[in-house]
Amino acid sequence: MMNDDKSRRDERVARAYRFADLARYTFKQRLAIKTVDLIFYVLISFIGRTTRFEVEGWEHWQTANADGQTPIYAFWHGEIFLATYFFRRRRIVVMTSQSFDGEYIARFIQRFGYGTARGSTTRGGTGALIEMMRLVKSGCPAGFSVDGPRGPAHVAQPGAILLAKKTGAPVLPFSVHVKRKFEVPSWDKLQVPLPFSRARVRIHAPIYVPPDADDKVIDRKRSELQTALEALSV
Repeated sequence: MMNDDKSRRDERVARAYRFADLARYTFKQRLAIKTVDLIFYVLISFIGRTTRFEVEGWEHWQTANADGQTPIYAFWHGEIFLATYFFRRRRIVVMTSQSFDGEYIARFIQRFGYGTARGSTTRGGTGALIEMMRLVKSGCPAGFSVDGPRGPAHVAQPGAILLAKKTGAPVLPFSVHVKRKFEVPSWDKLQVPLPFSRARVRIHAPIYVPPDADDKVIDRKRSELQTALEALSV
């Protein structure tokens, strides 16, 4: 029985980092997914490699990763471009939707060493949160754009806090600020850095959520996360 449980756990983890089967899509859709996937991967790789990063608060990252802990990275959706590059190759699991757009997003972030839990707050979010919980308990760190997927911008939702309660993992708020950038006219004002820019990564002290937290504690911790991200943005 223990071997069966381990096999299921190992398969769940392996599936998170593996490209999904595209058989349900048409040929044109499969071609589009693979093309957009590669475009985003090349674009983020190029800009990321030319960016000069400055880091503040790395000691908080070390604290959140000490003693076998797996942190839950929390950030604003508009900073996802360079966050994807900076935290690459750390096997962080993120939530992606079960949609055409979600498919190419899943593929290019997997190229950067991320894993995916399928679903979103609007499409299968509960199942994806449960899957993320299982993956974190299996030793995978998680990542949350806490005001996503559709906003309102810079308003922290409770997903990361709930995941921390269920897993005991610390929430690690961080921000990425770019000096030279283009802002997409979208709800999150997505920051697209210009090549050869400077970026400042700021990391806050980890936030811990007790396993017996009730609704009041959850809301207080969500407010603490909101305050931390706002402080990082100053």
